[in-house]
Amino acid sequence: MQNDSLKTLVVEALDDLKAKDVAQLDVSRLTSVTDLMIVASGTSTRHVAALAEHVVHQAKANGVQPLGVEGQAGSDWVLVDLGDLVVHVMLPETRQLYDLERLWADLPSDSEQQQEHGGA
Repeated sequence: MQNDSLKTLVVEALDDLKAKDVAQLDVSRLTSVTDLMIVASGTSTRHVAALAEHVVHQAKANGVQPLGVEGQAGSDWVLVDLGDLVVHVMLPETRQLYDLERLWADLPSDSEQQQEHGGA
């Protein structure tokens, strides 16, 4: 599945269950681990878990097998790894604490880090 199609699928899945403050972060120039992060908030631990579960269900229904799902036990932050796209679903307090949007905006790219350390 193409990145744009996968992004649309994830955003629609989050919208289906009324995720709050959905943000898309293009991190393709910053890391080789993934191209896009989608960050969303849920209103309760149950809502966070349901949002992540719905994303996984919709991905599988469309032929995309998640590489991993982390954090379901506490459900104040659940990460769904879809390869080129990683989804973070969090409680608003957790999202504010870790502030992934600002963190990723401030990071140097992989190539900048290699240049700083004399790599090619």
